[in-house]
Amino acid sequence: MADSTVARIAVLDDYQQVASGLADWASLAPRAQPVFFHDHVADSDALAARLAPFDVVVLMRERTRLDAALLARLPLLKLIVTVGMWNAAIDLHAARAQQIVVSGTTGGDSAATPALTWTLILAITRNLHAEATSVRAGGWQVGLGVDVNGKTLGLLGLGRIGQAVARLGQAFGMRTIAWSENLTTERAAEHGVERVDKDQLFRDADVLSIHLKLGDRSLGIVGERELALMKPSAYLVNTSRGPIVSEAALIEALQARRIAGAALDVFDEEPLAPHHPYRFLPNVLASPHIGYVTENTYRAAFSQIVEAIHAWLDGTPVRELPL
Repeated sequence: MADSTVARIAVLDDYQQVASGLADWASLAPRAQPVFFHDHVADSDALAARLAPFDVVVLMRERTRLDAALLARLPLLKLIVTVGMWNAAIDLHAARAQQIVVSGTTGGDSAATPALTWTLILAITRNLHAEATSVRAGGWQVGLGVDVNGKTLGLLGLGRIGQAVARLGQAFGMRTIAWSENLTTERAAEHGVERVDKDQLFRDADVLSIHLKLGDRSLGIVGERELALMKPSAYLVNTSRGPIVSEAALIEALQARRIAGAALDVFDEEPLAPHHPYRFLPNVLASPHIGYVTENTYRAAFSQIVEAIHAWLDGTPVRELPL
């Protein structure tokens, strides 16, 4: 940092009000002072007004979008720190043009998202959301669960997370199949997974679990056509990113019961609007994007965020995100 003024830090979208206790923010004094925001601001004018006084913005993954138009309205902003080393919500080219440093974090609990994925798979196939709601309301059993043993787990993407989900599926006695544009038969076989073509993936899967990175090639890759290929008894699980699936097509398929159900941790717009269909459809199990929301992950992330701010203040930024 070029001068001796106190840098102001905006820590955004601290929904659970935990960020202040998970890292040594006090170590930044007297050079920098954090302010923690526990709500989410989506309106661009309101967000620009909120962020205008700040030199540093801290992002919890992709909860808040920093596009070129917003960045142009933040002349004081000099550092963005995000959880992770990739964030589709940041316009990196615009940030670099404004000489804004963008740093990230590494590590965290690599098992967190696979564990949440399997929590959702077991919950949706065993009808756990409806059964628990019935008990809470004073009732008892309301349906039959579906066994996963002997069924087919289809993986849209077989990267680090997809591989971990595959191993758990194999432990439950499931046939595991996968497809992505770059997946080879040999690489799939290394993980005990059968590589199939895209259409077969959707036709054969009893549980279709999505593990792609959001980008131009994956945006809307699951649409009306793909959902129409699925069995009426099949379930879709998404712990990756909402826009990979056409929201309109999925809502229509669920309403028409063309698939059995969906378990979703990610959405096009987050938080979900109060009257969004996903909040009310009986064959949807929705969780509030908590795949990586664990104590281990947060402690590692916020500690590295404080470290990155120290480094920037010293004029030696660390872990800058590549374009």
